[in-house]
Amino acid sequence: MKKYPVAKPFITNEDRESVLGVLKTDYLSLGPKLGEFERKFAKKLGAKFACAVSSGTAGLHLALIAAGIGEGDEVVTTPFTFVASANTIVSVGAKPVFADIDPETYNINPKQLEKKITKFTKAIMVVHIFGQPCDMGSIMAIAKKNRLIVIEDACESLNAAYRGKKAGTFGQAGVFAFYPNKQMTTGEGGMIITNNKKTYNACASLRNQGRDENDRWLEHKYFGYNYRLDEMSAALGISQLKKLDFMINERRKIARWYSGFLKSYADIVQSPKIAASSTHTWFVYVVKIKDKRIGRNRLIVNLERKGICTRPYLPSVHLSPFYKSRFGYRAGDFPVSEAVSASSLALPLFIGLTKSDCQYIVNKLIKEINNL
Repeated sequence: MKKYPVAKPFITNEDRESVLGVLKTDYLSLGPKLGEFERKFAKKLGAKFACAVSSGTAGLHLALIAAGIGEGDEVVTTPFTFVASANTIVSVGAKPVFADIDPETYNINPKQLEKKITKFTKAIMVVHIFGQPCDMGSIMAIAKKNRLIVIEDACESLNAAYRGKKAGTFGQAGVFAFYPNKQMTTGEGGMIITNNKKTYNACASLRNQGRDENDRWLEHKYFGYNYRLDEMSAALGISQLKKLDFMINERRKIARWYSGFLKSYADIVQSPKIAASSTHTWFVYVVKIKDKRIGRNRLIVNLERKGICTRPYLPSVHLSPFYKSRFGYRAGDFPVSEAVSASSLALPLFIGLTKSDCQYIVNKLIKEINNL
């Protein structure tokens, strides 16, 4: 029986040699590879500055601090996201205020977002979900009208674009993540991009325990964190960045195969929808089971028995125990997000899948749905 993991990284000999090369130097942290990775990443995304950090979560945390978000502030965001998005808002003492999502793209719905703005709202944290940018034209107009800061969680949408402009380059800061299931990886790791030098300087200091670039050894001007990215990870990032376009094109090819095979089953499964304004870079390929009577979790178990690993993407954050107890969120608060959470799953997506693999996975998916 063939086995298909839900994701795996694409690592080449060049990647391995890049990491091993660092081990032959005297620099394992805060060395030349860090700066090289930042410069090349900024150029790739069309940003003035890039600040490498230990994770996407760390990047969001620092971006919020640099924006001055704190106690008593509200940040409007989506409930349909990985929990780190909301957690970083809580970590700076602010309140995450959720707005429901678009039923086709699964990104935050600008009309719902605007309804959530109060006198306490200081920022919007958009999450470009699954590899597709949000409706940034509408969102930036709302932010400008209400004088709100925009921070972009682009951790899942590296190199995706809205009307030709890259995700992560619209707001005060954009944040990316390089976990092994992403479009490119550094193992762990993340990156903050910005066109604002003050924001960059703040993030660069805060990631290194608050040390200012002019401080002497062991002097730290600000309260900071250990959010540094090591040289081995930076070296891997440089190597991965060279083939990013290739890796994304491979993911797009796999997504087209899936969509082609699923087209005949549109009455059973909703395939991902791509907005006309967007380019998609496919962090995951998520399908939604249309029949509410079908047990999605049972389907996942049955597929795994057939060697096909899938995952529920994504649980709605507001229904996790912490957010229910801390902020009083309840089932029914965000019905679109909740409906998608209850009926969606990610199919295997990694470089190396063939067209016949995708057809096999789709056939098994449909068969198991029909058996439930």
